[in-house]
Amino acid sequence: MKVEKYVCVPDATFTNFMFESQGPKGVIKKKVKYEKVDNGDGALFNLSFGDYDEITDIISDNSVSNNKDKSIILATVAGTVIDFTDHAGRVYVHAKGSTPSRTRLYQMGINAHREEIEKLFHVFGLRSNEWEKFQPGVNYDRFMVIRKKD
Repeated sequence: MKVEKYVCVPDATFTNFMFESQGPKGVIKKKVKYEKVDNGDGALFNLSFGDYDEITDIISDNSVSNNKDKSIILATVAGTVIDFTDHAGRVYVHAKGSTPSRTRLYQMGINAHREEIEKLFHVFGLRSNEWEKFQPGVNYDRFMVIRKKD
């Protein structure tokens, strides 16, 4: 995506990414984590992110930082999906907001950049407990992407 992003540093496994939010509340450490979900074939990963506490090694996905950089944070997290799938291959990446309003925020981000996203990924939304191809204007409970074949 051609939007501003923070510098994001992956670990050696490309399953953990660290970056710093910068704004009126100061510098806030953020972490993006990809965890394998046991679905039988090992091809499903859950994406989680939020404020990161180095002392407890905990990601708080309920924190409200209000650092006035929401779009930069979302673009940074989206960039990690590309980096993660560059290393993990054609795996499914699942995401859901910690609250309905955050899920809606993610959906608005997908809608705003859908053309660019769909150049690299197949995008799905969960509605009424059924996965379907992502459609603009439809409210979803969660999202999933898989890299398109080259």
